[in-house]
Amino acid sequence: MARTATRRKAADPRRRDARKSERRDAILAAALDEFSAQGFAATRLDDVARRAGVAKGTIYLYFRDKEALFQELVRSLLTPVVGSIEALRDADIPMRVLASRLVDLFVDEIFGTQRRDVIRLMISEGRRFPKLAEFYHREVLSRIMAAMRAVLARAAARGDVPEALANFPQLLAAPGIVAVVWSDLFGKYEPLDVRAMMQAHVDIVFRSQDS
Repeated sequence: MARTATRRKAADPRRRDARKSERRDAILAAALDEFSAQGFAATRLDDVARRAGVAKGTIYLYFRDKEALFQELVRSLLTPVVGSIEALRDADIPMRVLASRLVDLFVDEIFGTQRRDVIRLMISEGRRFPKLAEFYHREVLSRIMAAMRAVLARAAARGDVPEALANFPQLLAAPGIVAVVWSDLFGKYEPLDVRAMMQAHVDIVFRSQDS
């Protein structure tokens, strides 16, 4: 009996930690749904709590306020993708192959998932909430741009890409933004093959170097 009680006590903290983790994940998932449907400004923590199946006060056990909740949502969703892009910085593969991998990464891990909703939110609400825009730039964009500048600078030195692309890696990312904006505004009227469009962009960039 004593041994059973000891095992039960040892298991209880693990159960509590698991429940806390599950509750936190539920709050983040509910927040993404609410932010996506209502926008940042109109989203209320009461609605997030209701969707997550918790009391509103429970949210404050995990997140200081709505802004902190949004920031953690960005971290949890996009940090793994940012890490994947940073890992490509040291990949010893031809630039055209790397660019095609970036296309697949964007389509499969961002555009085809709810991560796309975070980008859409930043496009629509970032100007109204500069602190969120600054956070997103620091945690996501600046890291991606640094990785891409390093890759493109090496490629430009080899003559694989125009030097302008190394100076402005935003040009390589531009079709992704076009894909998000176009699909949200006009996708039901004229669907866009995002992978094909982005691959066409890669081919155009490298064709200019091949000719």
